[in-house]
Amino acid sequence: MKRSSRRSSDATVVEEPVAGSPRPIVSMMSNHPFRWAFVATLGVLLALFLAQAALGLSTVIFAVFAALFVSLGLDPLIRWFQRRGMKRAWAIVTVILLFVGVVVGMLLLVIPLIVTQAVEFIQGLPDAIADIQTQDWYLAVEDFTGGAISGLYDWLLDLVTDPNTWATVGGGALQVAGTVVNAISSGFFIFILTIYFVATLDTMKQASYSLISASHRETVVGYAERIMDSIGRYLSGMVILAFFNATYSLILLVIVGVPYAIVIASVAFLITLIPLIGTVLTTIAMTIVALFVSPTAAIIVLIFMLIYMQVEAYILTPRVMSKAVSVPGSLVLIAALAGGTLAGLPGALVAIPIAAGILLIIREVVVPKKELS
Repeated sequence: MKRSSRRSSDATVVEEPVAGSPRPIVSMMSNHPFRWAFVATLGVLLALFLAQAALGLSTVIFAVFAALFVSLGLDPLIRWFQRRGMKRAWAIVTVILLFVGVVVGMLLLVIPLIVTQAVEFIQGLPDAIADIQTQDWYLAVEDFTGGAISGLYDWLLDLVTDPNTWATVGGGALQVAGTVVNAISSGFFIFILTIYFVATLDTMKQASYSLISASHRETVVGYAERIMDSIGRYLSGMVILAFFNATYSLILLVIVGVPYAIVIASVAFLITLIPLIGTVLTTIAMTIVALFVSPTAAIIVLIFMLIYMQVEAYILTPRVMSKAVSVPGSLVLIAALAGGTLAGLPGALVAIPIAAGILLIIREVVVPKKELS
């Protein structure tokens, strides 16, 4: 009896877990470091594969986003026709026909003229730079600077007339040809995709909204509609402002007598799609080009462009962009720089509407929640 009692006292007592108490969970990863490392390596490889795929499809991704932004920019025009009593189906057809007409008109009329003048401008640029040396204002500046401007002039002339410069800038004839082909194919893809997005924008939105849970759907749909409406108004407003700027620039350059005015105005239209800095850049470029004609022409262009900048800032922009989200100047610069670094001028144009949408989300969603918390 004593031995049995001693054995029973020395025996290990295993307690049954109390019902409802949490059981200890042993992580499989902590007990198997090799398995953890294998899973982590697979995750890294998957991330690298997705990044490589996104990089390879960057042209397609950009085209899709560009077409989506263009369709959002055309949506306010559809709504404008609807407010005039037109049914949405007919408003969509009308806008698509207008969009196709504008694109076809540019391809048949405007672009050939721009290409012709652009070739003439590049071919005549060395002679135009050489003619500056014979103008009175150049001789006066040279006397004032003690001949220092002659060195700058010779360097600029050699830079422009050197074929290696244009080969370096263009990256070679094959790369330039490849870039042109890619631009044409991407433009055609964006054109077709824009028509499809304009025709099916409501269907696409409803399909996207159906993926949201019913408890949050009303709130998300409200914010999404406001964001897309604001971005659409922002894009259409920037196109209108850029058209005003390009038209004004064309008339001013023709009156002053600056050659290749159509090419300069077309470039001004694209650059002024970037708010805040676009008009400043085009003003500087137009003034420099007008200097090839005469100092008087350059001064006239500079003065009238400065006047237009004031009219645009205090009259046109408040009227055109009154219902669109306002983007601070610092955010415009950051977005334009980031987008331009990633994808050039198209990237800068797309980055600013994205920044406007993010800013609207912060104002309408994040800030009110912080106020309530």
